[in-house]
Amino acid sequence: MQFLHTMIRAKDEKESTKFYCDFLGLKKGRRLRLEDSCLQYLYDDITKVEIELTINDSIPKEGYKNGNAFGHFAFLCEDLDDINKKMELFNYKWDVEPFYLAQINTRIAFLSDPDNNSIELIEKTKES
Repeated sequence: MQFLHTMIRAKDEKESTKFYCDFLGLKKGRRLRLEDSCLQYLYDDITKVEIELTINDSIPKEGYKNGNAFGHFAFLCEDLDDINKKMELFNYKWDVEPFYLAQINTRIAFLSDPDNNSIELIEKTKES
């Protein structure tokens, strides 16, 4: 068994690809047009696991709402201080600012994507 992708609905494809590609560094993969939607696949160069952005032709004006079962997506990053500087350029704000989590000996932080999905950033552990 191999994990391939997770699907999320996006209200604004341009803003979502800006967040996931320009900000987080994912790459655009294949794009499929279906009868009532467009699917844009995004992936990272390391794992190749994908996020499938689904852009429905009919989108609720208020956007989409997640149920209470969804938690967050987690991404590994090199340095949260560098990400903080990049956030200022993109005008993004932290939901939870970077903090040290002793249980995993690293720093983590949280922000939201354009559709209010929670994103956890985990700083790569620096070896002594």
